[in-house]
Amino acid sequence: MSWLMQKVSVLLFLAWVSFLFYAGIALFTSGFLLTRLELTNQSSCQEPPGPGSLPWGSQGKPGACWMPSRFSRVVLVLIDALRFDFAQPQRSRVPGEPPVSVPFLGKLGSLQRILETQPHHARLYQSQVDPPTTTMQRLKALTTGSLPTFIDAGSNFASHAIVEDNLIKQLTSAGRRIVFMGDDTWKDLFPGAFSQAFFFSSFNVRDLHTVDNGILEHLYPTMDSGEWDVLIAHFLGVDHCGHKHGPNHPEMAKKLSQMDQVIQGLIERLENDTLLVVAGDHGMTMNGDHGGDSELEVSAALFLYSPTALFSTVPPEEPEVIPQVSLVPTLALLLGLPIPFGNIGEVMAELFSGGSDSHPQASALAQVSALHINAQQVSRFLHTYSAATQDLQVKELHQLQKLFTKASASYQQLLQNPQEAEASLRTLTAELQQFLRGARAICIESWARFSLSFLLLHLLAAGTSVATTGPFIVLWQAVSAWALLATQTFYSTGHQPVFSAIHWHAAFVGFPEGHGSSTWLPALLVGANTFASHILFAVGCPLLLLWPFLCESQGPRKRQQLPGSEAEARASPEEEQEEPLMEMRLRDAPHHFNAALLQLGLKYLFVLGVQILACALAASILRRHLMVWKVFAPKFIFEAIGFIVSSVGLLLGIALVMRVDGAVSSWFRRLVLAQQR
Repeated sequence: MSWLMQKVSVLLFLAWVSFLFYAGIALFTSGFLLTRLELTNQSSCQEPPGPGSLPWGSQGKPGACWMPSRFSRVVLVLIDALRFDFAQPQRSRVPGEPPVSVPFLGKLGSLQRILETQPHHARLYQSQVDPPTTTMQRLKALTTGSLPTFIDAGSNFASHAIVEDNLIKQLTSAGRRIVFMGDDTWKDLFPGAFSQAFFFSSFNVRDLHTVDNGILEHLYPTMDSGEWDVLIAHFLGVDHCGHKHGPNHPEMAKKLSQMDQVIQGLIERLENDTLLVVAGDHGMTMNGDHGGDSELEVSAALFLYSPTALFSTVPPEEPEVIPQVSLVPTLALLLGLPIPFGNIGEVMAELFSGGSDSHPQASALAQVSALHINAQQVSRFLHTYSAATQDLQVKELHQLQKLFTKASASYQQLLQNPQEAEASLRTLTAELQQFLRGARAICIESWARFSLSFLLLHLLAAGTSVATTGPFIVLWQAVSAWALLATQTFYSTGHQPVFSAIHWHAAFVGFPEGHGSSTWLPALLVGANTFASHILFAVGCPLLLLWPFLCESQGPRKRQQLPGSEAEARASPEEEQEEPLMEMRLRDAPHHFNAALLQLGLKYLFVLGVQILACALAASILRRHLMVWKVFAPKFIFEAIGFIVSSVGLLLGIALVMRVDGAVSSWFRRLVLAQQR
């Protein structure tokens, strides 16, 4: 039974090394790919966000939902890569001296003029962006109010469309007419959502003007027509200029000046029931790139304006810093919509103060009411999400729930005794804000951690080696060529490491009528089609040990003699014999064969591990690159899955060879016993 224990030990050791690689992949994936469960629940006017009646008593009525709508229309101008300091009013660092002259500073003068002349009508914020600072993830965050993800464990993995509850979906459900113009990324994210759309390709980052000029061709005529409720214009020139020239270039000054003229033209056409939102989806580095989490990349501008008074106070000297996702619940309540189900943003309470002429106590109560509705919605989401998955920390959730219960009870008591409101309003506001910020913090902690601990496990796994001697040795060159051949076959069979190139039609091979409600079978077929080369070459890897023997010519051959044995060879020239066949030679060195299988397996895992380690390092180093979520992260995903498939295939291949070896050994022993008799 010793030979059986040796074989089992080889398989267990290879499985252990594979597990080390799996753990490294899991650690890296948990931080870099920002995975979370994607819920498809939707908020509705008919279902309040939490228990208890809404304070306004207007749920379900036209134009109102959880709160009465303050605006019937909104113009959202999204200036891609509008960094905060691009819009920040320019001031002299030293009194009496002119401001620093830099191409990207001081070009949005209309914002500064409005902030000075109409302080109750406008506000500039510094929008704090969650990484990754890439456009698609930013658009998802700006419409869902949740953190960005790369892999959404939802029901529609094959589509780029957003299936989570979002502002666009709520607007269409309410019958609002949405007109879009600009970046064609929106077409994939919200298919069929717009009553009218003018899409322009966003791929050519060296083209500064085509998209922006196309928008301007339709922007003002659309506004003047009045056939819209929500107008979205996504300009790309600033972003493309950053990629092509960087922010410190005269072309950046021209693009920002053009955007300033656009904003001024929109302000002149706004009506009293319309809110103007000018926002950047992310910032950019001093080189003009984005995608990572540096301070300049996560700092974007957000400007709000309305012809009617929005704020009861004047703007602070330094613009307030707010999370980017806070725009989602704010716009939803201002437009009389339910807050999207998965939102974790905090409503911008000062926008519900009622203007400069409102009573201070009534203004404070309106702000607390907006915060409470927001807190109800977030509490409902956390409860639903934690029931579906174990991502969030139980202890922190329990503490947050206690805080929300206490604040909610205080709010209900406040509604019953509004005369006592002045003493408790500030405390209640602080408690609700503490709950909302705590909820966002635990979500960030669970979904957006970045870890490089996988390096230690990879080095540990890669450093494992077994030395062996004997006839069964496979050179490193052969193992590397075998692994590279598997990769070459992956590409030569029409596959690519991008999700859009997956052969989804493979799910219906042999099943033209479909699979009914089954999901695992089509997934298995697609997976087998995609990673067929990895499976075949991994299972066939042990053949590298046997191939040299198969290539030997069969026939009479002299045995190889050791030095000093010529005399014995001359003494018996008639003893010329055939070289033993491969099967017989295995019996001469069974221990060498098992050790060689182990060494071959480790070498193959090492080569595969180097490939995935290179992909992980590339994705980490280039996490600020424009294409990180379109090229480098998908490449890592395919390599990771390919490694798992290959390692399992390798274990199966080695087990199969061992099974054959065991059968041959049993036959050989019976043959020897028969000859001895």
